[in-house]
Amino acid sequence: MGRELCMTEVEVLGGETLVVATSHLESPCPGPPKWDQMFSKERVEQAKVAINILQNNQNVIFGGDMNWDDKLDGQFPFPDGWIDAWRELRPAEDGFTYDTKLNQMLSGNRSLRKRLDRFICKLKDFTISGVEMIGMEPIPGLSYTKEKSYRQEKKLLELPVLPSDHYGLLLTISSK
Repeated sequence: MGRELCMTEVEVLGGETLVVATSHLESPCPGPPKWDQMFSKERVEQAKVAINILQNNQNVIFGGDMNWDDKLDGQFPFPDGWIDAWRELRPAEDGFTYDTKLNQMLSGNRSLRKRLDRFICKLKDFTISGVEMIGMEPIPGLSYTKEKSYRQEKKLLELPVLPSDHYGLLLTISSK
């Protein structure tokens, strides 16, 4: 799908540099017209290429919609010295950023609960001090109508609108 790695280098007070990068890795396509195209091989390769490009920097935050599925794709391919911010700070929590069970905007979809979005970090001069999920509340006064088929009968569902179909992640870092 023509994915790319977007990155910038930021000079922080004190002279340290921080590379901030994002990508939207290849999306699985479990529905029509490509029922069997989960694109795991492509997604894993994209992650490896991105980490390889970023590897030579001392301080890196790589975050975004990775579409990562640990069961399908395996462990995220980062080398020693890198961490997954959510796993580091909240190891007991699932961290599902795409959740058809809890996200009311996705009501009526097939059940899917995945931690698709991530922050992968390599930090020499900084430390991660917080990671939280945001965008979990509906936007007041905003809704949309979705048509859903139930046993040969079509029903209209009025659903709330959230900032996104994925919950967002907010990462907080501090100087060491």
